[in-house]
Amino acid sequence: MGNLLDPRTKLIMATFYTILVVASKGLYWLLPEGGALIAFILVIGKGLDYIYWLRFSLPMALFFGGVTWWTAGLESGLRAALTLIILVSGFFVFFQTTAPEDLGNSLVKIGLPYPVAFVFSTSLQFVPVIGRKAKTVLDAQRSRGIPLEPGWSALRHYPAFLGPLLIQAFQLAEELAAAMEARGFGRPGRTFYKDYLMDKADWSAIALSLLLLIACLVLQYVWN
Repeated sequence: MGNLLDPRTKLIMATFYTILVVASKGLYWLLPEGGALIAFILVIGKGLDYIYWLRFSLPMALFFGGVTWWTAGLESGLRAALTLIILVSGFFVFFQTTAPEDLGNSLVKIGLPYPVAFVFSTSLQFVPVIGRKAKTVLDAQRSRGIPLEPGWSALRHYPAFLGPLLIQAFQLAEELAAAMEARGFGRPGRTFYKDYLMDKADWSAIALSLLLLIACLVLQYVWN
């Protein structure tokens, strides 16, 4: 999927899937939708990466579900938590199969201003970079005896973590700005090393995804 379909096709399919998940009426629909997505993750060989991804998204989903449970009941809480997990998993699949640069360049082809596409794609590319730098700073400060374990007691020590991280982020931004200027960013006449064309496979995938979306919504809202 990562090489067969155009990035715009995958973005449209991800949008359809998001609509389906958000519009699902209950847990009995969310469970097969999430199960199909997990099966796809295993098929493309991203199971271990997905587990690592869940380490960060699962606590957020549990918190969101807990708040919803407190205010609207157990079933609503379970549905909220499961919906959030499935949506995050969908974005995981999308970004695992789509290079940010390809996505940005393909959006430029349909009229998105290049500076906007550049900011979007660069932000996605630098998220893992900042994550690695954060881990490095965290390990370095812990080796110095600074307690930065999760918890309220560690909040007063967080400036020792955030300060170096922000400095490195600013240095990274400065280096990026210098590289952009050296390469003539913003000058007219920009070309792309790769053509982004949607062929029959892309249109077929979009049509099939749309039909599946309509069929699932009809089953949920018309026949039930």
